[in-house]
Amino acid sequence: MFYLITILVIVLDQATKYLAVKYLKGNSPYVIIENFLQLYYVENYGAAFGILQNRKLFFIIVTSIVIISIIFFLYKNPYNFNKIMQVALAMLLGGSIGNLIDRIRLGYVIDFISTKIGGGYDFPVFNIADMFIVISTFLIVILVMLNRYEA
Repeated sequence: MFYLITILVIVLDQATKYLAVKYLKGNSPYVIIENFLQLYYVENYGAAFGILQNRKLFFIIVTSIVIISIIFFLYKNPYNFNKIMQVALAMLLGGSIGNLIDRIRLGYVIDFISTKIGGGYDFPVFNIADMFIVISTFLIVILVMLNRYEA
C-alpha cells in the first residue's frame, strides 16, 4: 500500500502540472471561487513562499537526501510504524519526488493553485505535491509529538 500511495501522489501531481501547462500557461487566471480560489500558472524557482530563489542544485540535493532518508528509514524499520505514519511517509515521499521531477526536468517547480485567505491575503501559489508534503509533515509531527507512530 505504501508504494501505491507514493505512485498515486506522483501521478496526480505530474498530471495536474501537465494540465496547468496546457491550459493555464500564458492565460489569465481561471477563477473557481471569486476572491478565494483560482488556478494560475507560476514557475517557482525557489522554495515555499518564494524563498531561496534560483538555488536549483541546493533543492535537488536536499530533496534527494529527504527521499533517500525516507526510503532507508522505511527499509530498516518496515513494521515499526502504524498505518497513519506509513500513509504520511508515503505522501511525503510522493510529494517530494513530484517536485524533484520538475526541478530536474525543468529547473523550476510548476505551481498553479492560488488562494486568498480572509478575502485579502494572497497565499503563495502551490501545487498538488506541496499539498501532500504539508499535510504529511503535519501528520508526522502530530504523531511523533503524541508518540502515536508505532505499530
